[in-house]
Amino acid sequence: MQYISRKSLLYKSNVEYADYTINHVEGCAHGCLYPCYAMLMAKRFGKISGYQDWLQPKLVSNAIELLDKEIPRYKNKIKFVQLCFTTDPFMYNYPEISDMSCRIIKRLNKDGIKCTALTKGVLPSELAKLSKDNEYGITLITINDTYRKNLEPYASPMEERINGLKTLHNKGFKTWVSIEPYPTPNIINQNLEEILEELSFVDKIIFGRLNYNTKVTDYKGYHDFFNRMAETVIEFAIKNKKEYHIKKGTMTQKSVSYKKASNVEILV
Repeated sequence: MQYISRKSLLYKSNVEYADYTINHVEGCAHGCLYPCYAMLMAKRFGKISGYQDWLQPKLVSNAIELLDKEIPRYKNKIKFVQLCFTTDPFMYNYPEISDMSCRIIKRLNKDGIKCTALTKGVLPSELAKLSKDNEYGITLITINDTYRKNLEPYASPMEERINGLKTLHNKGFKTWVSIEPYPTPNIINQNLEEILEELSFVDKIIFGRLNYNTKVTDYKGYHDFFNRMAETVIEFAIKNKKEYHIKKGTMTQKSVSYKKASNVEILV
């Protein structure tokens, strides 16, 4: 495991459904080939030399010390802290990263700060010992593990990923899934309703289209396709009283008028 130190850690996120965030790892061993936006930005700004460099994660060794200094400064501004947007807090087969993530969440909880975490790894059972206010999610764009290996070659198998989330859900934690970046049928032909049913236990669904991939724009009618997929998510969420969020740019038109159901957060 490689280590680095930083001068700051907590910052306000520009992601549309986030508040404050922490990225306490540089790089990601999952090696997603969508392509990965975080990797593209890291390369653009000279933080990495290329894909192989990105696959060698570097853990911020002084993360807890930075939080001790920054929490008093930001505490009254923070609604919640998200782990992570440019890396993975529970990187598959990297226990050092997972352990640090648990320590970070515990430290934030100590000051009454709620955390949310999103991973393509496996959520550890240790999280069940932390604050019940925390929320946990997984990224999942398919239940076909053969396809997962093609685009997320070193991430966790789908069954392990889902089971880790379900374990925390069964222990009373709020759980969510990010179905993003969702591919077009010329990349993989799959049934979104089957994916939603597999994840029917979660409390919230985030859905977004695949970007930065020419195969998407090569697919005739891709705008209509993503409209239909987003509508499928909305209908499923309302029917099953789930919260949902459709990422900006996924729907190009609102062809269906939806009635707000009780306990459903309409965030389109």
